[in-house]
Amino acid sequence: MPAFAQAQTPAAAQPATAKPPSRAQQLMGDIAPKMAELTDNVLFGDIWKRPGLAKRDRSLITVAALIALNRPEQLRSHMALARTNGVKEEEIVEAITQLAFYAGWPNAIAAINVAREVFKPK
Repeated sequence: MPAFAQAQTPAAAQPATAKPPSRAQQLMGDIAPKMAELTDNVLFGDIWKRPGLAKRDRSLITVAALIALNRPEQLRSHMALARTNGVKEEEIVEAITQLAFYAGWPNAIAAINVAREVFKPK
């Protein structure tokens, strides 16, 4: 994980009543505060909450797009979120297998490696 992904705002720098920083704020708020704000308010605050699709479906679509685009860094967190949103490991593996024929074998192999990492018991 990149060093900036582990960075958090020190508790001393926050007022006692402030809510903890979002994941987006932790990952990029120090260098791109507007991008963190858009991520929190527009992407996860609006798009992900629209009633037209269930979060489970949005997660599966997002995982598929990230596999097709070969974006392993984002894929890790979205695979974990997909599991939280009700997508089973077997379904993710099946999606990877399907995508191998449409998005390319190397992308599928990379996604399998990410899945192995994400599915590992903690």
